[in-house]
Amino acid sequence: MEAGPITALASCRFGSGPVAWDPIRTSGERRSNAVIGYIMLPSILGRKVGMTQVYLEDGTAVPVTVIQAGPCNVLQVRSQDRDGYQAVQLGFEDKPRRLASRAERGHVAKLDSKRVKSQVAAGVELLEKAGCEPQRFIREFRGETDLAVGTVVTADQFAEVKRVDVTATSKGRGFAGVMKRHNFSGQRASHGVKKCHRHAGGTGMSASPSRTFKGVRMAGQYGNAKTTTRNLELVRVDAENNLLLVRGAVPGPNGGFVSIRKTNMVG
Repeated sequence: MEAGPITALASCRFGSGPVAWDPIRTSGERRSNAVIGYIMLPSILGRKVGMTQVYLEDGTAVPVTVIQAGPCNVLQVRSQDRDGYQAVQLGFEDKPRRLASRAERGHVAKLDSKRVKSQVAAGVELLEKAGCEPQRFIREFRGETDLAVGTVVTADQFAEVKRVDVTATSKGRGFAGVMKRHNFSGQRASHGVKKCHRHAGGTGMSASPSRTFKGVRMAGQYGNAKTTTRNLELVRVDAENNLLLVRGAVPGPNGGFVSIRKTNMVG
């Protein structure tokens, strides 16, 4: 008996292949089980240097963003049995010990304390430490990997990658009006408009429902939010200097921290 389209779709969604991912699952237990077998894509942390342009072989000038990508230390490896999910925790850029708290120093190296001694005496297995300096920028990337704690991740893993997703905190622009924040056209420049040319206009409702709906676009905080720019072309990889040249703009100011990973978009 041949499988119909519904059966084929179900086998694709809930299949037992290398990636058994179900986006419909929402409960915590089912969501954590859904990521089992998900292979982590090439990922790294870095810092945005700035923008410039490079020339392709045909002479075309391409605007690119230069990103200092790595080297990153593997600080922790999350497992399904111990943590309930699979991920790798990377750290970027050493932080001086005089500026790091004891918790930050103990996160990357072994420190003697009464708590550690009591755990060892009780037979508790301590987590493996990376043995590096405290890190300024720490992020986790979901998925299964063969990386071990203490190894170093560099930009050469992107040698065969064509497109990437870049995540960073966008530039904060403070409290902005609707014309700047939501691209409103504003009121008329003359004829009936008096001292409210850049105002939003009416936001109220009638006697029913006698309230303003949630989500109405108004003035407010603009920027300073986590932003991901997806499917950016990776123009060049300079593994010797740990640089990635990405076509187009990247969120955040020059000098800001960014997370880069191979895109999972198709096309």
